[in-house]
Amino acid sequence: MDQRIDVLELEPQAYRAMTGLEQYLKGTDLSLKLRELIKIRASQINGCAYCIEMHTKEAKKAGESEQRMYALSAWWESPLFDEEERVALAMTDEITKITERGLTKETYQKAEKLFSSNAIAQIIMQIGVINIWNRIAVATHKRYPED
Repeated sequence: MDQRIDVLELEPQAYRAMTGLEQYLKGTDLSLKLRELIKIRASQINGCAYCIEMHTKEAKKAGESEQRMYALSAWWESPLFDEEERVALAMTDEITKITERGLTKETYQKAEKLFSSNAIAQIIMQIGVINIWNRIAVATHKRYPED
C-alpha cells in the first residue's frame, strides 16, 4: 500500500495539538510501561502496524520484556500482567471497541478500587489519544521508516 496524505504536512496545528496531548500524558502518574502497553494493545485491536512497530520499540527501550509484549494480544489469559495492568488493558479493550459494550460497569468498578479518579481519567485519555493516532496512521497508510 502506498502512503496517502501526510497529516503533519497538511495540518501541522492539529498534529501539534495531538503531540501536546502526548506531552501532557508523559507528565502524569501513569508509568511509561503502562502507557506503552495501552498503546500497543489499542494498536493491535485497530490493526495499526505503524503504531505497533513504534510502541513495541519504545516499550522495549523502557525495559518491557518481549515475553510480555508477545502475551499482550491475549493478556486476559496470561499470568504476566498484574492487577492494575489487567484493569487498564480491559479498559483499553472496552474503550477501543466502544460500540460493543463501552466501558463496562464491572471494569469501571475495578478501576475505581485500584486507581484514583485522576488516574482513571488519564488512562481514558491515553486510550483516546492512541486511538486517534491509530486512525490517522491506518487511514493514511503510514509506514514506519526502515532502521
